[in-house]
Amino acid sequence: MPTYRRTTRVPAPIEDVWAFHSTVDGLRELTPDWMRLRVGGVEGPDGSPDPEVLVAGSEIAMSIRPFGAGPRQRWTSRIVEREPDGTASPERSARFVDEMEGGPFRRWEHTHAFYADGDETLLVDTVAYRLPLGPLGDAVGPMAKVGFEGMFRDRHRRTVERFSES
Repeated sequence: MPTYRRTTRVPAPIEDVWAFHSTVDGLRELTPDWMRLRVGGVEGPDGSPDPEVLVAGSEIAMSIRPFGAGPRQRWTSRIVEREPDGTASPERSARFVDEMEGGPFRRWEHTHAFYADGDETLLVDTVAYRLPLGPLGDAVGPMAKVGFEGMFRDRHRRTVERFSES
């Protein structure tokens, strides 16, 4: 399965970067405008609407329409792992994993990892994916990394800028 990875140093403590990325507001703020993200709803693992923190079991219904072209693509993502779980502050590292349950890819697993480095944080996004269209999607899958680069470069730039202003 093809994998994309991007690492960036963020000028802020891990607790702050972790807390920001652990919310749906963080998702909204970090998604590039050209993706035309709409969040249709967020549900906690107990079924409660709009949880403050995206813990394991939380589900996000959203849609995207990159560059405003083509039909809107619906996407359901579930947080399947979160360490540390709950709202406890991380010590030296933290991560959460979301998986696409419905959407444009055959497989999408996004690991958001955070590593403390003094008063800064290393942010590592890793996406393992499979494109649609069976064998044809598998053949061109490695080239999809080119498409991910702009989106994740923008996400990481926005994260650095957000914490550089503090």
